[in-house]
Amino acid sequence: MSTPVESREVWLRGPLPNIPPLLQAVAHALLQAREEVHNLLDGFPDTLLWERPANVASVGFHLQHLTGVLDRLFTYARNESLSSSQLDALDSEGNPAKFTTSVQELINTFDRQVDQSLAQLSATDETTLTEARGVGRAQLPSTVLGLLVHSAEHTMRHVGQLSVTVRIIKQSV
Repeated sequence: MSTPVESREVWLRGPLPNIPPLLQAVAHALLQAREEVHNLLDGFPDTLLWERPANVASVGFHLQHLTGVLDRLFTYARNESLSSSQLDALDSEGNPAKFTTSVQELINTFDRQVDQSLAQLSATDETTLTEARGVGRAQLPSTVLGLLVHSAEHTMRHVGQLSVTVRIIKQSV
């Protein structure tokens, strides 16, 4: 099932309800990513999910990673550590032997993660945005805002890589 195509990018459609003003850009980027994933993968065959043209990351990896990175970065933004299931999911990204599914199932999982991320954004108190947060086992320094902005930036980076991979694969079949 495809997401309807709007002629304007999400950020040009105006403020999103229930999203704090300072987090609008993050929400816009996540919604834009979701639309682009749906458009790129409309009709993409499951049989090509794990293809790696020129040894680049597969479509399956990008879909798993898009979901996983949002889950992990938003967990850190809540000042929580990753769970064992999150660490297992990280270890399984890009490994079809550990995680086989369909394109649509991976898109649906990404959609649910975007929805959860938007819910967290809507519940985020803007006065907490500069609070320090540790990232990973090493507790590398960041802030709530740093994590949320990076989640949007990282998501869009992988959507761009996904776009190139999908186009290369479609041309080769």
